[in-house]
Amino acid sequence: MAERGETESRKLLGRLRDAMAGDDAGQARLDKITHLIASSMGCEVCSIYLFRDDETLELCATEGLNKAAVHQTRMRLGEGLVGRVAKRRQVINTPDAPNARGFRFMPETGEEIFSSFLGVPVQRLGEALGVLVVQSKQAREFTADEVYALEVVAMVLAEMTELGAFVGEGAAMSARHSQPVMLRATVGQEGAAEGHVWLHEPRVVVSNPINDDPERELERLKTAVEELRVGVDKMLEIAGAGDKDQQEVLEAYRMFANSKGWMRRMEEDINRGLSAEAAVEKEQSLARARIGQSTDNYLRERLSDLDDLSNRLLRILTGQGSDTGAELPSDPILVARNIGPAELLEYGRSLRGIVIEEGSVGSHAAIVARALAIPLLVRAERITTEALNGDHIMVDAEQGIVHLRPEDTVVTAFRDKIAMLAAAQERYASIRDKPAETLCGARVGLQMNAGLMADLPSLHGSGAEGVGLFRTELQFLVRNQMPRRSELVQLYARVLDAANGQRVVFRTLDIGSDKVLPYMKPNDEPNPALGWRAIRVGLDKPGIMRMQLQALIRAAAGRPLTVMFPFVAQFEEYTEAKFILDKTLAAEKRLGHVLPSTIEVGAMLETPSLAFAPRKFFEQVDFLSIGGNDLKQFFFAADRENERVRRRYDTLNVSFLTFLEGIIQRCAETKTTLSFCGEDAGRPIEALCLAAIGLRNLSMRPASIGPVKNLLRRSNLEEVRGLISAARESGQMSVRPAVMEWLRRQS
Repeated sequence: MAERGETESRKLLGRLRDAMAGDDAGQARLDKITHLIASSMGCEVCSIYLFRDDETLELCATEGLNKAAVHQTRMRLGEGLVGRVAKRRQVINTPDAPNARGFRFMPETGEEIFSSFLGVPVQRLGEALGVLVVQSKQAREFTADEVYALEVVAMVLAEMTELGAFVGEGAAMSARHSQPVMLRATVGQEGAAEGHVWLHEPRVVVSNPINDDPERELERLKTAVEELRVGVDKMLEIAGAGDKDQQEVLEAYRMFANSKGWMRRMEEDINRGLSAEAAVEKEQSLARARIGQSTDNYLRERLSDLDDLSNRLLRILTGQGSDTGAELPSDPILVARNIGPAELLEYGRSLRGIVIEEGSVGSHAAIVARALAIPLLVRAERITTEALNGDHIMVDAEQGIVHLRPEDTVVTAFRDKIAMLAAAQERYASIRDKPAETLCGARVGLQMNAGLMADLPSLHGSGAEGVGLFRTELQFLVRNQMPRRSELVQLYARVLDAANGQRVVFRTLDIGSDKVLPYMKPNDEPNPALGWRAIRVGLDKPGIMRMQLQALIRAAAGRPLTVMFPFVAQFEEYTEAKFILDKTLAAEKRLGHVLPSTIEVGAMLETPSLAFAPRKFFEQVDFLSIGGNDLKQFFFAADRENERVRRRYDTLNVSFLTFLEGIIQRCAETKTTLSFCGEDAGRPIEALCLAAIGLRNLSMRPASIGPVKNLLRRSNLEEVRGLISAARESGQMSVRPAVMEWLRRQS
């Protein structure tokens, strides 16, 4: 029976290939395919349902059902047996469809007379395209060989759809990769950019899903897999014995590459009629369907390993390697499923924008994008399947929208927006060297955040009054091994040189949570944001902290030095860190190194607990910087990586502003310098309200300094403070509506 199934499958695929070779229009091709499948499998019905949008399936071709229902019958995802196949991406095989769970009666199709139902998903690499169905009057369950044959045909349909085989006069669907697409995403770095797509890892195009010669395809697969195995072995040799974690990952790669089950399944696919490339993709798609929705982190990591190996194997088979011959456009917008910080740094400032399908606002890539001041969107679902190299793309990282192949009206509106932003930047340039002094005479210091040497030219160009936060972890994140102390000394010295005497606040290593070093074994913590991170790592690994402090002291070489400890939650953590610093200073003096002329030691206030520390803490610390991003999420108990809740809290919430006023009051009593650092400091309206409640130092990305200064210089903080007091007294939740209305009246 298996041999017959294989032969019938190969025979059917051959007939499908011949149908594809004709000059039929898209609809005619689909009609011919349904007829071929129905007759080959001895069924009265074969139907093809394709997605019209993310939630809607449409009957696009049928043999055996009412032809008038084609392009008229639609169903929601999960509705009926077809909708269930699409939603679960799993086969449904039942001898009694009308009584099966989820059956939906559609009188316009006439399908109620058919008992048996077999539906398989049409999908390509995790992207659901539709459902392929066969039905018969005879009540029977389809055999495993018949299910397998239909899955193989569905795979070919997915490939043909990708290649645009069903486009043309009377087409069942629009041409892939030719229609305008708008995707919503999460803002990782604000800004707006227009350009052309540059895919970080271009998807492999399988142009020959059906084979003519199984023996030749089996030999091609065997040769390619052997080349893949040799490549993995070489990577293991290069990794050597010095990096245990990297070796473990590569050993998992080697285990998959040598998997007999994986190889056997691909060989079976080829014997059924698929080409070597299509066999690899079929197994990759099935693995994604089986594992992709799993919540088991181990399984998801293994899926990532299998994905990577499958992509490597496809590039070997097709010759579509990393060097595809395409040239980086002059205005590249990088599109990637995900990307590491080192890879992103290799692109540098040549990128106009970045759009990532996965990732988070706190990911390594987001940190680098912010350091490079490149507009970034994350969690742009389907972007890597929708985009092709060279596609026109517009990134609105203010509203969180991607316009792919936009229509003329969208292009015009977007370019008007960019022109307005450019005109505003010109206005801001005229006040670059003027102080951020309000109409009521208050002076607000505006500093910039940085993390790379590439940021430092912005210190003069933006009008920043020093660096309020220099993130030192980036130099640790972009490497495969711990940086040497001498390298850090050179880097920190160059930063101080570039600052040319202006104050630079160096934040010590802030790792953990979503910032895991490649060479440190990650901890499996239920909630990393509340776990072993930042100062906690430094105190538990004092050697790392001491090495970084030594580098900072030597880099200062007699100049002023400012050090800030991150994520301090209680007074004792600060005193322990300060003790390590004092011991390091004493040791450096004994070694004959020149000590800093002055040294300021501060802490980041990112946890509500530190706001209630003993008065002695506020007296001992030289300065405090409110870390707005973390403090806000802990204050509101709302994870800033969770899209369901992160938008529910507002910086201008009256309760949060009242809490900040308490911190300001405590610092005023002890004459402790206080600043606010975070995304909100760079948003003009938020910055205005922060200044109104008494904050006189704000640190932000360089591009935000102009807009913030512009608003502060034309505002009266006394009036804004009155609005905040009125909102508090009247019981309002947020002062934002009142401030927005006040600004409208001012303009």
